[in-house]
Amino acid sequence: MIVTVTMNPAIDKTVDIDRLERGDLNRIKRVELDAGGKGINVSKTIKELGGKSIATGFVGGINGTIIKHVLADQGIETDFVEVNGETRTNLKVVEENGEVTELNEPGPEVSKEQLEDLLKRLDGYAGPETLFVLAGSIPKGIPTDIYRRITESAHRKGAKVLLDADGPLFSESLKAAPDMLKPNRSELERYYRMDYRASEQELVTMGLGLLDNGTHMAVISMGQMGAVFLTREKQYRCPGLLVKAHSTVGAGDALVGAMAYGWDEKLPLEDCIRLCMGASAGAVTSIGTKPPSRELVDELAKKAELLEIRK
Repeated sequence: MIVTVTMNPAIDKTVDIDRLERGDLNRIKRVELDAGGKGINVSKTIKELGGKSIATGFVGGINGTIIKHVLADQGIETDFVEVNGETRTNLKVVEENGEVTELNEPGPEVSKEQLEDLLKRLDGYAGPETLFVLAGSIPKGIPTDIYRRITESAHRKGAKVLLDADGPLFSESLKAAPDMLKPNRSELERYYRMDYRASEQELVTMGLGLLDNGTHMAVISMGQMGAVFLTREKQYRCPGLLVKAHSTVGAGDALVGAMAYGWDEKLPLEDCIRLCMGASAGAVTSIGTKPPSRELVDELAKKAELLEIRK
């Protein structure tokens, strides 16, 4: 069972323009609306790959109702906690050259009672066959150690955790040794307080360091340069796949979705890696935050190149 946790979901509004002109009129060529938030995007990818998940977190107001209805229409099970206020809308401005500017709202405040409600629901799902995907930012009212607390609670019942977060959420969670991690290059550089762009070998060394406390797998995404997949037993570098990109929005979420699906299906590591690369590359061809089709993922996965890293 896969349970995705989106503490701060959103309606993703993606607009296409020729070029962003600051302080001037910008005419929009196309608008796409999607139910979004990192965990929700993961659930959408899992569904497109043929798997199942339960999407949880907090929703509120009209936008929250829209998100629940959209996911239900897509055949995705949900178990959200209702909060006061309105679920946020995130604006993503995509220029013709592929550059993306994101304007993300903070989201509604969550009470202690609502947080406890969610934690009880998650505890009810926890078990040896459960994977929790903890992804994205948190709204007001949630402490930055929340992902660590969920990870510790999940581990007490034998459940697994896949973490995709940044900043204090990431560093705090490492104290509880999530089973899988998916930082990107910039997030890892910030965690290690680097003031320069890390080399690929440095990224590998830093990634392997994340495995020292009990984490089983770390995947470092590097944008168009590809990704590095690290376990204690095997390490692979995978160059980015050449595709006609619309924007990079959602590529990391698609990769996480493929990781979770691969875990649930008990895929061999190499097969899971190929699926991850296909899903990530496919996502950048999509409009908005829609997941790539399974057909496209499989087609791209065949082109993935796994280069073993020698220690």
